[in-house]
Amino acid sequence: MIHPDRIKRVLLKHSIVTEKIADDLIAQAKQKNVNLLIFLEQQELIPEEDLYEKLASDFAVPFINLQNVTIPQPVLEILPEAIAHTHEVVVFEYNQADHSIKIATTDPDDLQTIDFLRKKTGCTVTVYFTTPASITAVVSQYHSHIEKEFALFQQPLERGNQLSASDITQNIPIIKMVDTILDYAIFQNASDVHIEPTDKNIVIRFRVDGILRDVMTLPKSIQSGLVARIKILANLKLDEHRLPQDGRLNITANAKRVAVRVSILPVYDGEKIVMRLLDESKNILTLEQLGLNTVALAVLRRHITKPHGMILATGPTGSGKTTTLYTVLSIMNTPGVNISTIEDPIEYRMNRINQSQVNPKIGFTFASGLRSLLRQDPNIIMVGEIRDDETAQIAAHAAMTGHLVLSTLHTNDAISAVFRLAEMAVPHFLIASTVNVIVAQRLVRRICSDCVQSYQLNKASIDEISQRYNLTDVLDGFKRLGEELTEDGSLEHLNFFRGGGCAKCGDTGYRGRLGLYEVFEMTEAASQAVLRQASKEELLQIAMRDGMITMAQDGFVKAKRGLTTIEEILRVAKE
Repeated sequence: MIHPDRIKRVLLKHSIVTEKIADDLIAQAKQKNVNLLIFLEQQELIPEEDLYEKLASDFAVPFINLQNVTIPQPVLEILPEAIAHTHEVVVFEYNQADHSIKIATTDPDDLQTIDFLRKKTGCTVTVYFTTPASITAVVSQYHSHIEKEFALFQQPLERGNQLSASDITQNIPIIKMVDTILDYAIFQNASDVHIEPTDKNIVIRFRVDGILRDVMTLPKSIQSGLVARIKILANLKLDEHRLPQDGRLNITANAKRVAVRVSILPVYDGEKIVMRLLDESKNILTLEQLGLNTVALAVLRRHITKPHGMILATGPTGSGKTTTLYTVLSIMNTPGVNISTIEDPIEYRMNRINQSQVNPKIGFTFASGLRSLLRQDPNIIMVGEIRDDETAQIAAHAAMTGHLVLSTLHTNDAISAVFRLAEMAVPHFLIASTVNVIVAQRLVRRICSDCVQSYQLNKASIDEISQRYNLTDVLDGFKRLGEELTEDGSLEHLNFFRGGGCAKCGDTGYRGRLGLYEVFEMTEAASQAVLRQASKEELLQIAMRDGMITMAQDGFVKAKRGLTTIEEILRVAKE
């Protein structure tokens, strides 16, 4: 922790701010209980690297940026990860000839840690000053060696016999193994952890950015211990091996509070475990951050201010529907309205919103919960999912009687939601009068910004796209969203993008995800078409005439803007 007086001295010395402004900034940071350096970065008064270089000069030590530096594993292991993470200090160079090491730290005055390193290594220590981002980048390199971590845990387990459940609470290697699996999953931003037994071993897989990846294979001998440890954490029955079980636990890792939903299913070779990770400390996104295009954004903003009706989000499991609804709720969440939800499960806690979780075992279903919510004087209701006829009909009637209802459906596109409601015995006149807007979405992987490269489509690629999509509609989407085209108005000679693969994205070319959206507005023409029970094709044509951008059009525009790839569009978006 660098003392505020030193930071103030540097700011004044380099004429970055006046003394009065410096004192105000220190007071504001103290009032908000925020580190002064972090607060200054948030204010964007000076680029981060410039500020740290000037501080390094004041400390009379050299500055170094390690964000793109790969440190050899033997050098990295000189200092344990726990100390590197806790004290924000890393070893980045070792000179065997003169037995010296170079360290980078965010606090050159931390003499205790520097002295510890000198005594531990017996080396001469040269201190460099660096940024917290550099420390984070180096610490991340520890996580790339997961195999070595697991190898350490496996050795004492492989020497013993099958572990009994009663031994689990005292078995340190098993406890460390489960903790490490969860720790790495959180670090890699995995949404799910799969622990799958086979006849000879156990396979650990993470779902990262929507794609499952093999992480590790563990010996079969530890299967019972691993399963029992997770059951203990999730408060499940240790002696039940024939029936599925569901549980929940909370963990804290790297200052993140994460809720873990645990599902255990008996399979032929044992019990398969899937853990869904939900970051409860994550901030709710804005509509712009979700990735809505300008046309979709305008439509959605227009309808979230309406006092009644239905806003529906559709798409397959894991497509971000609930995140979209939470984002809409956060905009609506003002002191003047009463918002109640019925969910399965509650994925994120939101202040001032009354959230209930269904429990079918005691008869608390979406339908019964929705009936109860209507007696709670709500203005806005969110139903986690419309799964059955009864819930669909109650939701539609609630929307008709002056409530704004938000919910999700499992359909492939926005138009199909109209027909799904009709299949659930919701009358067409009720659909036409209560549905305000339907948002269909998919999640695609975002191109890694550190290894992005441009290219142009060849004829074979264009032919493949033309077999899946109407190229006229694709090009029309470019025009309507303001994208420039070539003189001949074709996909040829247009620049698209992909990731080349680098250390930061694990050589995948992708890092993070964003949404593709298709927002159907119940306009007057669309309402009349629903009333006369028009076909899906006719309703789609009306929606496009009224300005709807299809998911495929949205995807190709995002590909042209360098946000995702053509391959991702082909993977998730249908014509």
